[in-house]
Amino acid sequence: MATPRTLRTVAVAASTLLASGALVACSSADGDGGSASGDTYTWWDPYPQHADGSDWANRVAACGTDAGVTIDRTAFDTTQLTNQALLAAQEGNAPDIILLDNPAVSTLAGTGMLTTMGELGFDTAAIDENLLGAGVIDGEAYGIPIGANTLALFYNEDVLAAAGVDPATITDWDSLTAALAAIDDAGHRGITFAGIGTEEGSFQFLPWFWGAGADLRRLDSPEAERALQLWVDWIDAGYAPNTVINNSQNTTWEEFLTGDFGFVENGTWQVNSAAEADFPVGVIQIPGPDGGVAPAPTGGEFIVAPVQDDEARYEVTTAIVECMTTPEGLAETATTFAYYIPPTAEGQEALLADHPELETWVEAVRSAKSRTGDNLGTDYPLISEALWTAVQNATSGAMSVSDALAQAQAEAEAAVNG
Repeated sequence: MATPRTLRTVAVAASTLLASGALVACSSADGDGGSASGDTYTWWDPYPQHADGSDWANRVAACGTDAGVTIDRTAFDTTQLTNQALLAAQEGNAPDIILLDNPAVSTLAGTGMLTTMGELGFDTAAIDENLLGAGVIDGEAYGIPIGANTLALFYNEDVLAAAGVDPATITDWDSLTAALAAIDDAGHRGITFAGIGTEEGSFQFLPWFWGAGADLRRLDSPEAERALQLWVDWIDAGYAPNTVINNSQNTTWEEFLTGDFGFVENGTWQVNSAAEADFPVGVIQIPGPDGGVAPAPTGGEFIVAPVQDDEARYEVTTAIVECMTTPEGLAETATTFAYYIPPTAEGQEALLADHPELETWVEAVRSAKSRTGDNLGTDYPLISEALWTAVQNATSGAMSVSDALAQAQAEAEAAVNG
């Protein structure tokens, strides 16, 4: 079982956040942080939209019942959850289990506040390597993905038909741009995406960035320039609206639902909304510049276990995690949320057996890539901020593509090395 780990670096991380005003003090449902009795286990997740009595809350509670305990669940928004976890670890009352946005796993693991999956006795061999990678540091897995979501291109079948565009012919950037031109000629808007100056902007740009062969360690490469120039060219030609500069992913979806756009870049989480749209909606994977499928970034949460002073608690923690991550459990989570794709081949097949319409999304997840992979770890948020700033500067016309990316590279290097 797990051995005690030093939490010295947790104090440093939490103190830094406190100094910047980023930490927001919030109590859990029992009013006592992460503390719990022997028959109550504390669980934190980033789903405040799923209240007590929801399918998700009932799913969590059932895993506690199966393990012979009661789960005391508290939900925070995503950013607040990471900050609160760091503070709770510093104060010695971390919860037993946290469901955490995957890029934050390396941040918490780097402080020493998480047990490894090996210490909990888990074999992670069945989990798709590209999905597990977000939680692996120096060869050790610090969490298990409960599922993954990613990006693809939804399209309005009516708009494409009116423009004479067959989605099956879209296999690379040239054919996609030609389709956008045809849609524009037919009197509709070509594509909308989220270029907002936040992590969402980086998330949406990464399929084009990675698809061009660019590397997050070299933001100013020719490959990176090719990807960003594509977006700029689409805006200049009127194929994409100027609103993409401030668009969030929710905003782009609202634009798409007006029925005037041919394409929208968006994620698995819109599957249900797409089925309820006022027009028929299809989906294709994001193409690479010269063919093939571009690797899209993985989204979704990892289940992690903070270090506990009482190591006897880990046995039940393991049982709860197992309940969430069996093939059946992963498929149930996917069904509960209606957009998560299980992170194992067996779980994916179980999902497709009941929902064959999700095959494109399963294939997209299998091709996806971790944002913190390639040993980026805690460097990723620093690089991502420089990247989304470059996207903002170039798409707004404030800077040329080459100047924007050169500045981004300099900023990323200074942040990582400083």
